[in-house]
Amino acid sequence: MGRNTGAVDVLDVREITKSYATSAGPLRVLDGVSFTLAAGQRMAIMGPSGCGKSTLLAILGGLEPPSAGSVRLDGIDPFAADAAGRAAFRNRHVGFVFQDHHLLAGCTALDNVLVPALASGRVTPALEERGRLLLDRVGLADRAWHRPGQLSGGERQRVAVARALLLAPRLILADEPTGQLDGPTAGAITELLVDLVTEAEGMLVVVTHADAVAARVGGVRRLDAGRLAP
Repeated sequence: MGRNTGAVDVLDVREITKSYATSAGPLRVLDGVSFTLAAGQRMAIMGPSGCGKSTLLAILGGLEPPSAGSVRLDGIDPFAADAAGRAAFRNRHVGFVFQDHHLLAGCTALDNVLVPALASGRVTPALEERGRLLLDRVGLADRAWHRPGQLSGGERQRVAVARALLLAPRLILADEPTGQLDGPTAGAITELLVDLVTEAEGMLVVVTHADAVAARVGGVRRLDAGRLAP
């Protein structure tokens, strides 16, 4: 993957377009989306269901290529790499938090936090200690050896937040991270996510339908008809 040494600590999204083939012809989901985020900045993206919010996150995280346009994180273009290179990019530079926490049911909370390190084959004592510290930071130090089935929905999402931050990625992408939680729990998870990413001077993009979540994240933009409003 190429790196532009003149561009650091920034997410640079330029004229992203995404279309899908359908029986009725191409369906354009994203239409010229552009924005930049610098280290420490946050953005909340709102919009109606089916407007392309999750598709945009998938492109930002290197999961799905755009039909046109470019994405660069700290000068790196993930789509200039092969599949293995994109997987390495995601593992090292991007943290994901989803509405469904996607925890491994048979693993402890600590093991779930360590999944990004396991994926890269480098679980070091330092990373295990960081995993413990993150669990403590999210208020789950005493639940490290519990499995997901023994945790509440809010606790499971806290584990997912800690997992996303294990390798200190520059970019955290959260897709409706509080969608299955009650109001107070959603507020606590949002506050935690914002605080941890801010402390790490990372970049945060959150897709949400909740006005309160968007307001706490800040930098609210609306995606509609494939376009990102100012």
